[in-house]
Amino acid sequence: QVQLVESGGGLVQPGGSLRLSCAASRSISSINSMGWYRQAPGKERELVATISAVGSTKYADSVKGRFTISRDVAKNTMYLQMNSLKPEDTAVYYCNAKILDRRWYDYWGQGTQVTVSS
Repeated sequence: QVQLVESGGGLVQPGGSLRLSCAASRSISSINSMGWYRQAPGKERELVATISAVGSTKYADSVKGRFTISRDVAKNTMYLQMNSLKPEDTAVYYCNAKILDRRWYDYWGQGTQVTVSS
């Protein structure tokens, strides 16, 4: 089991940057996969980026080259650096952890709002 707490959201102008953080309540070195998802009003939740236990990363096509997912195992924290933000990046961003323990378990944070607007 793990609790996840996101932070770092806010209001930013188009072209600006934000860094989201996801603090975990336990060591993240043994978590099979962590990731960021987002949900815009009236839309389904979508995958933004994931990072595996060995550090492999994947990104949605819409954020490739602009967003970077990373983690600091010593701090039990995952990050999402978001650059060149666009209005269409506006959404609630959720941290996710997937743990395999005889079966897969999904854990979610409470979400943090990111608004890109001039």
